[in-house]
Amino acid sequence: MALTAGIVGLPNVGKSTLFNAITKAGAEAANYPFCTIDPNVGIVEVPDERLDKLTELVTPKKTVPTAFEFTDIAGIVEGASKGEGLGNKFLSHIREVDAICQVVRCFVDENITHVSGKVNPIDDIEVINLELILADMESVDKRLARVSKMAKQKDKEAMVEEPILLKLRDAFENAMAARSVELTVDELDVVKGMHLLTIKPMLYVANVSEDEIADADNNPYVQQVRDFAEKDNAEVIVVCAKIEEEMAELEDDEKEMFLEELGIKESGLDQLIKATYNLLGFATYFTAGVQEVRAWTFRKGMKAPQCAGVIHTDFERGFIRAETVAYDDLVEHGSMTAAKEAGKVRLEGKEYVVKDGDVMLFRFNV
Repeated sequence: MALTAGIVGLPNVGKSTLFNAITKAGAEAANYPFCTIDPNVGIVEVPDERLDKLTELVTPKKTVPTAFEFTDIAGIVEGASKGEGLGNKFLSHIREVDAICQVVRCFVDENITHVSGKVNPIDDIEVINLELILADMESVDKRLARVSKMAKQKDKEAMVEEPILLKLRDAFENAMAARSVELTVDELDVVKGMHLLTIKPMLYVANVSEDEIADADNNPYVQQVRDFAEKDNAEVIVVCAKIEEEMAELEDDEKEMFLEELGIKESGLDQLIKATYNLLGFATYFTAGVQEVRAWTFRKGMKAPQCAGVIHTDFERGFIRAETVAYDDLVEHGSMTAAKEAGKVRLEGKEYVVKDGDVMLFRFNV
């Protein structure tokens, strides 16, 4: 699953600090714009309580979580779509990711410079979103100039594409993202080939101070971001990047104690990873044997042979069937043997659409 999520935002909102926490990769974090020029890519493990429970049931020799990529992209500034502040380079990096996590500063700290001189999360969001829209508008205008000429010559493909481009341009002129435009499945197929920035799903990450993380609902900036995101049909995750970076250095039991002291059930980082995983359209199935209990990532909607191919191409090529049991059923009965006796283990064929949480054993022959 070679999909990646990009972390974007204005300079000095906490992007690289958050990235450090996510990957423990030590991306440079500094109190000035453009300290991150080339994107940093890191692999992050997906926290999943189900994997822990399966490990308890099976007691394997090893347990392997699933993972995916985060990319830390340097701060965007107003005018990026016209090349301001190394904007062209940064926009090209965003074009290469599959989903966007936009970090928004929701704290006041006189020691950390804000690029516009004041903390205003909605202004910050609108600056970034507008730059992405302007970049997309330029792409659409260039394509429209060529397609319109071809449409006048009765080119069939151009005649189909022209009204889609006009619909997109109309949205951009009204400061709307491509993802907010109602498109049919066929229209969406046409748009996908354009690699538009604003067609990518967006998640907003409200970065608050250490003092406010336990009571973030009372932070007026967080509420402003939530109100904005609701109109954008997007999710908001609240984090304190500084705390998450500190916790990244702790052992699991120390993390639990730290979270208890803060009055938090789950770290913002774990929430962010899970939300981004879902935003990318990912789900998880498991294999569970005495040698290894492992989580595997697949795209929602994939069928059993494709999911088998995630493990190895031979599994897909020679797929026969998949012994499948739902995670909840396996946990309820306590073992694969007991689940079989209860009639909960199914033999699924090539047309089976795999569900999140399926525990699977693939039969194949090559």
